[in-house]
Amino acid sequence: MMEVSLRPTDYKSDVEPTWCSGCGDFGVVAALTRAYAELGLKPENIVSVSGIGCSSRLPLFVKNYSVHSLHGRAIPVAVGIKLARPELTVIVETGDGDLFSIGAGHNPHAARRNIDITVICMDNQVYGLTKNQISPTSREGLYGSLTPYGSIDRPVNPIATMLSYGATFVAQTYAGNLKHMTEIIKQAIQHKGFSFVNVISPCPTFNKVDTFQYYKGKVKDINEQGHDPSDYRKALELAFHDLDHYYDPNAPVPIGVFYKVQMETYEERMLSVKKRYKPVEDMQALIDVCKPKAI
Repeated sequence: MMEVSLRPTDYKSDVEPTWCSGCGDFGVVAALTRAYAELGLKPENIVSVSGIGCSSRLPLFVKNYSVHSLHGRAIPVAVGIKLARPELTVIVETGDGDLFSIGAGHNPHAARRNIDITVICMDNQVYGLTKNQISPTSREGLYGSLTPYGSIDRPVNPIATMLSYGATFVAQTYAGNLKHMTEIIKQAIQHKGFSFVNVISPCPTFNKVDTFQYYKGKVKDINEQGHDPSDYRKALELAFHDLDHYYDPNAPVPIGVFYKVQMETYEERMLSVKKRYKPVEDMQALIDVCKPKAI
């Protein structure tokens, strides 16, 4: 990975973000471009992949290769890019609805295979682009355009879910803390393997409960409190308490690296197979060998 000397603004495109004023996703762009600059990445070696939603507009606002794909299909597109061009830095920029609803079926397989991509989920606990419906991570009782009496769904726990799928890097950060967010995203990009970052990114327009004011003073860095991210059991234990604050007003909101382990990536295993077995040079000869014999 050849480094270059660029400023965060050098990674931003000329397209002005169209998010609502005060949206947490502005902070994600700032942290992401800072991370790129501090890592010295070349824009032409970065690929952003998104699905559909407010968060999935992010690739428009950065100056690197981008794919604005279909709803819920960012991960398979990113996997295809990484397997075809393993030298590239591939970032999935998505939201809680895109990732944990329509796209949920792709998560376990990319994670368990340890594909070397970084998934950044901007979690605002609501569908914003379609104007205020509850999402998989919405708290019980949250009002929306289709839930006028409040949500009766139990929320998905993003951290526990991705840990159970086998992700080798799982972290959570907060859009109100630029320094922390930048550091977490840097670590995720540097991690060799599947990395998942859940960014608590408040929606000021539709989610009037989970606001910046709500999170002020609640977020607590688990790493500063001594958590060892190599301890999978402890990571799971902490993850199970991630949403306690939905039910207990005195419960903290944990941020930091929950789990980090180095394991062989899918790309490395593919290379190992290629070394053990010679590639087929004459495909027609192989087809002829496999043809059924006439009786």
